[in-house]
Amino acid sequence: MSCFGCFPGHANKQRRSDSGKRQQQQQQQTPAPTRQDTLHQPRPGPEPASNKDVGKDSGGKNIKAQTFTFRELAAATKNFRQECLIGEGGFGRVYRGKLEQTDQVVAVKQLDRNGLQGNREFLVEVLMLSLLHHENLVNLVGYCADGEQRLLVYEYMPQRSLEDHLLDLSPSQKPLEWSTRMKIAWGAAKGLEYLHDKVNPPVIYRDLKSSNILLDEEFNAKLSDFGLAKLGPTGEKMHVSSRVMGTYGYCAPEYQRTGQLTLKSDVYSFGVVLLELITGRRVVDTARPIEEQNLVTWAEPVFRVPKKFGELADPLLKSNYPVRCLNQVVAIAATCLNEEPSMRPMISDIVTALSFLSLGDGENNRESIRGQPPPKDARIIDILGDYFWEDGTGDDDEAAAGQVKVVAEATECGSNSCCDMQCQSER
Repeated sequence: MSCFGCFPGHANKQRRSDSGKRQQQQQQQTPAPTRQDTLHQPRPGPEPASNKDVGKDSGGKNIKAQTFTFRELAAATKNFRQECLIGEGGFGRVYRGKLEQTDQVVAVKQLDRNGLQGNREFLVEVLMLSLLHHENLVNLVGYCADGEQRLLVYEYMPQRSLEDHLLDLSPSQKPLEWSTRMKIAWGAAKGLEYLHDKVNPPVIYRDLKSSNILLDEEFNAKLSDFGLAKLGPTGEKMHVSSRVMGTYGYCAPEYQRTGQLTLKSDVYSFGVVLLELITGRRVVDTARPIEEQNLVTWAEPVFRVPKKFGELADPLLKSNYPVRCLNQVVAIAATCLNEEPSMRPMISDIVTALSFLSLGDGENNRESIRGQPPPKDARIIDILGDYFWEDGTGDDDEAAAGQVKVVAEATECGSNSCCDMQCQSER
């Protein structure tokens, strides 16, 4: 029989030892949070400071988000030198870096402690990108939470953002071709479709804009910056309530008015981005005449007259685009920008439509897409017109009539009231 129990000092020491061992074992064996548990119960504090991998669910694949020390990321970015700076936003600065251990080129985003976003947005982004994975979402390589330092490490996107290739181009920059613009729109729409339709519960992105669409070597689009993302409504709920956040010009009007957020709020933002791709104009440009400073307000009267759709085309395209495709894309943008959320199409129908339009009008492409399941939204079918006529011989007048009908419905409630509201900028 052991007599150690008769000595309180030894017993307390033994309990402390056992407790310390159990704590050490828990730290070593704590499983990565499951997708469902983490999405439904995100921790409120900036906890990912311990050197543990965060599990990443990707169709059964276990992709890890690494942890880095501040020293490692300082070395990767040459101590955050100006020459490595590639971007700056509300979160902080973004640097190009190279990890010493793997030689992988990465983008390192450093939290500005005095910036617009803080620890909560940092945690949301780590959790979201650790749990969600899709070819049209940027990949999170890892993060750093040393002391007060907060940094995110992404895959490096060599073509940077859509904004860099679309807006305020220098004389030496080559403008994006029409086919490339449609490819980017299609990729961004597929990223949103994944968040809205494939994830359970759905995720509202809430910050879709041209600067958050990153491009790889082949101009494939990937959504980035998930600090404002929010879980969407579930069950019988039609919306979630939220403090109004986002970027002025991209926010849906009903969200600005009421703080009620739905999946269709993202669709409105996508319509704004689509309009930027069409026109090459900023959503808000105070350097232009007053009547042209708000992009949606300026375009709305043109939406009502399909024969004037060509006036919306980016002059840098120099008319190098298929006219019918331009008309169809403008009509899709008009439906996305409807002031009434219920009248906006589902993102899945937009993806289907853009998959057709991004392939072009060549006969071989027409044969390859004819027979595919059409969109569910009758308005999108009207816009696409002869893509779904069995004999393959469309009547341009009939197609134009369909576009007139759809655009008239899309603009019936008017879409220009959104310019009269303010949206708190988080960038």
